[in-house]
Formats: sequence, structure tokens, C-alpha cells
Amino acid sequence: MKFTLKASNRILALALFGYAEASFGAPPTTEDLQRQIEELKSIVQSLKQQAKAEKTEAHEDNAPPKEEFVTKDELDGLRADLENHKYDNQRTRDTKTPITKRGTTISGNVQVRFNSTNSPKTTGAATTQSTPRYSSFDIPLATLAFAGSLYKDYGEGHNLDYKVGFGYAKSTATTTAAAGTSTFNLQDAYIQYNFINPAVTGLEDANLNLRFGQQQTVFGLEAQTTDELKPAINNAQFVAGLGVGTRQIGVILRGDYDPYVDYGFNYRAPLLEYAVGVVNGSGPNQSDNNSRKDYLARVAVTAPVEYTSWLRELKIGVSYQRGVKNILAGTAATASDGNSDRYGFDIYYNHLPFGATYEYATGRDDTFVTNAALPATASNIAATNTGRIGRVKSVGQTLTLFYTWGEQWLKSSNGTGQGKYDDWWPKTYQPFFRIDRWDPNTANNAATGANVTARTDIYTLGFNLFFAETTKLQVNVNSYQYRNTATPKYRDLIAQFQYGF
Repeated sequence: MKFTLKASNRILALALFGYAEASFGAPPTTEDLQRQIEELKSIVQSLKQQAKAEKTEAHEDNAPPKEEFVTKDELDGLRADLENHKYDNQRTRDTKTPITKRGTTISGNVQVRFNSTNSPKTTGAATTQSTPRYSSFDIPLATLAFAGSLYKDYGEGHNLDYKVGFGYAKSTATTTAAAGTSTFNLQDAYIQYNFINPAVTGLEDANLNLRFGQQQTVFGLEAQTTDELKPAINNAQFVAGLGVGTRQIGVILRGDYDPYVDYGFNYRAPLLEYAVGVVNGSGPNQSDNNSRKDYLARVAVTAPVEYTSWLRELKIGVSYQRGVKNILAGTAATASDGNSDRYGFDIYYNHLPFGATYEYATGRDDTFVTNAALPATASNIAATNTGRIGRVKSVGQTLTLFYTWGEQWLKSSNGTGQGKYDDWWPKTYQPFFRIDRWDPNTANNAATGANVTARTDIYTLGFNLFFAETTKLQVNVNSYQYRNTATPKYRDLIAQFQYGF
């Protein structure tokens, strides 16, 4: 038969066995017996106290918990705290928080610039200035944009997004009073519907969206790159010369196909990117100035390689714009529709730390020939129309080489929670060299028949310091070289601080 002894009973049993074992020896004396009796009494007393303690503990374990009561004052205090919390939150929302009917993101960019040149300047200031300037502080850019979603599809990503943006522009100084004025013009104003949205359905899916309204057109690299990513302070000359950097009003379909995704490096590279669209062609904030529309298209192919390949981010693109513009017959008021076509080819390679971009762009513009004895060039426009329409060819080329080191764009640095609330970000350093060539009229003939060219070459040596997620410091040294020897060469130094929010 098995049985279990409590700890107290085991102690008593061991004591009794001890005394029993002692009894087999010599007969104990009276003093020994008396001592053993006292020890046994002590053990029994100890066991009684231990048993009583165990009984009390067992009773407390089985007893129901004691009830605790909340007083009325305590309940009223809790209610008061809740009301104060609700009031503070509502007051903060009403007085400190912008409120919109739709989810809205506010963003913008500001540029603060200093320039110094060895060629005297008078543009951009009042015409009454007494001496030309050789240096100046300026604000060349300030933008403000609002973007968000009118409808959000959390299942398949068929979002209907919007954006409206404004940009600061300095007024042309014709008088002393006008020298200090500026305007804030509408830049972006469009809605965009996402047919396929890889940000929702998965990065392996293609991207396809339709954008309707006033927007940046799709041509080449330089014209589409945002200000925070442009290496040089000044745009390539052909962007303004061909008018491909201006915004247009119309519809553009953008998408890509067969993207390669590497989640470990946060890298997504579509094999094919494309865009097609139809726009007014007359520029921003204007109705169409003729009865025909402008058509544009762009296709870019990225090398289908893995992230570790040395060909990563090698992209080749071609762009085309078929346009129609108004042309004037010399100084007469006679106008006519003429073709204005743009062709572009570009190569982009950005494999940290090395990078290079090359862009070739050319334009074909119809113009009236008003002097029958001279070629059909833009400069051969006089007051009398000959009835002939010629075509002017313009060409621009830009090559940029840069070397980048730092951690700003590395996921291991900015994607692991290292960003701080004070806008701290890993620093990145980027020296670069650029050659920018622009010839607005390759025929190089003036109205006098002399061989005069307006070709300009600009050589730029620059350095960019990215020291916050939205902030960079740029320093450019530009050397202006003119093919026409009558135009003097000159150099300038531009330092620019750009920050975004």
C-alpha cells in the first residue's frame, strides 16, 4: 500500500526513528530520557504551528476575493478627466490642425541662391540701376503643392488622386516699382486614375495610370527630373530652347511592364516604361492657340539584370513630340500654323557610386521665309512675306558624370528606424562634371548672309551635399563658351541652398 507523508509528518517520523534506534543501545539514564522528552515536546509544538499556518493559507486561497468599492468622488474625478481630454483634443484640432474634406499632403520646395560673375549683369532688377552688378542674392524658386486621394481603393488600388501646385515667379522689372513684385502661378492641376497600382497590389505588378489636366510633359530625363534630384543648379539649355520643360494641359497615359523587384534592397526596375498623350501644346494656363493638338510619346528600356549586376539601372529612352505652333510672317500680323516637332534620345546609368547621363534633343520648327535670296532659317524673317515656309533645326546635347558616396539612399541607413525627429538623415556627397551644348539654328545664317552662330557651350564643375532628407547644398562653377567670337566668354559661381517640406 502506498501513502504520502506531509513534510511535517516526515520530520516527526525521522525523529521517532532516531529515538527508536537509540533505544537498541545501552539503557538510557534518567537525564537522557528527560532530555529526549523535552526535545519531542519542542518538535510537536513546532509541527502544530506549521499545520496551523498551512490550514490558514489554504483557507485564504479558497476564500472569495474582497470587494472593492469606488467612491462617488473618485468616479466624478474620472469623468472630469475624460471631459478635459476630449476638450483638449477638440481644441487642438480646431485651432492647430488644417482641416480638409479629403486626405491632403502639403509639400513644397524653396531655393536660396548666391551668384557671382565676371560679366556685368542688369537683368532682373530695376532699369534705373546706376551700375551693373557682379553678384547678387536671389530666390529663384518657391513652390507649394497639395496632393491626395479623392477615392481610395484598398483592395485593388484603383485610386483617384489629385494634385494642385503653385510656383513663385519674379516679375519682369521694367520700372523701379515693378522690380520688387512677384506672382504665384498655377503649375500642376490634374486628377489621376490608377488602373493598376503596384503600391497596393504588389511591386511585381505593372503600373498604369491616366492623368488629366495641367502637368509636366514626358520628354527625356532633364525635363522630367524634379528639382530635389537634379545634379546641376541650371537646367540644360535645350529644355528652355525647345520648350520641353513647360507644363501642358491634356491627357497622358503612363505605365510600365515586367518589373524586376528585389525586396532586400528596396529595388524595383521595370523592363519597359512608356507614356503617350495628347495636349494643347500652347503652354500652361492657356487655351489652345490653334485647331490642332500636340501628340507625345516616350519609351524607356531598363537592362533586365539583378541588383548585384554592374549593369543595374542602365536605362535607354527615346522621346517624340509632334506639335503645331503659330508662326508669324515677319513684323506683319499674318499668322499661320506650322509644325514644331521634338526628338530625343537619352541614356541613364546610376550604379552607386558611379553615375552618368547623356541626352540628345533636336527640334524642327517651321518658319516663314521673307527673303527669297537667303536660306529658310529663323533669322531670315523680314517685314515682307515671300509665301515660302522653311524649317529651322536646333540641337542640344548634355553629358553629366558624377560620383556619389554616402548613405542617404541606402536602405540599411534610412530604412531601419534611424531617422530622427529633427530631420536628421545620413549625409551624401556628390561631385559632378557637365558639358551642355546648345545650337538654336544649325544653319548658322543671319539675315545679312554672314556665317554667324549662336551655339553656346557651358562647362560646369559642381558639388552637392545632401545633409537631410529634403535638404541639399549645391555649388556650381560655370564656364560659358560662345562659338561666335563677337560674344565674350565669361564664368560664374553659383551657391544654392534648397530645402523641401
